[in-house]
Amino acid sequence: MARPFAPGYTIPPDLLLRAYATGVFPMAESADDPEVFWVRPETRGVIPLDAFHIPKSLAKALRRAPFRIAFDTSFQEVIEGCAEARAGSRDTWINHPIREAYALLFENGHCHTVEAWADGELVGGLYGVTLGRAFFGESMFSRRTDASKICLVHLVQRLRERGFVLLDTQFTTPHLKQFGAIDIPRARYEQLLQDALHGDEARFSS
Repeated sequence: MARPFAPGYTIPPDLLLRAYATGVFPMAESADDPEVFWVRPETRGVIPLDAFHIPKSLAKALRRAPFRIAFDTSFQEVIEGCAEARAGSRDTWINHPIREAYALLFENGHCHTVEAWADGELVGGLYGVTLGRAFFGESMFSRRTDASKICLVHLVQRLRERGFVLLDTQFTTPHLKQFGAIDIPRARYEQLLQDALHGDEARFSS
């Protein structure tokens, strides 16, 4: 179960990176809430990169290549898309302090996006944080069928190619489990995290 830590109104980038390095991440109660709280789940969601699964229907969509995929070209548009309120989702936890903090991480090279474009419009994407050889997935969105799923496939491909060893999803959902996401105990996650933080740092961007 998630455990809240002391709330705050700003998140300095160095504090945010230190939090990720210890298995902690920020959330907000809602997009309009000015405060954030820190979460360290008892059970953590991860997608093992060597066990990533592409459903058959998505494999067919991938072969059609319906979108142009880009990386790190439009962070503000991606986080805006992720923050859009949608029925049945918790995406509205992205509040102003979180937007500001991740924008600074993007400028510093520790936050990255995968984007799906069609007809000159952003139709889906995801963003997350990199540290060492770990990628911490934060949020994703779709405005067209399969857009975020296809972004996830391209994310995993890039992580594999560039020497990443941990893809953290924070929590698991039925949506993520179809790709191979699993729940692991906190102690096991923190061991995997420390392994990912040691050694040469993987480079997400070219």
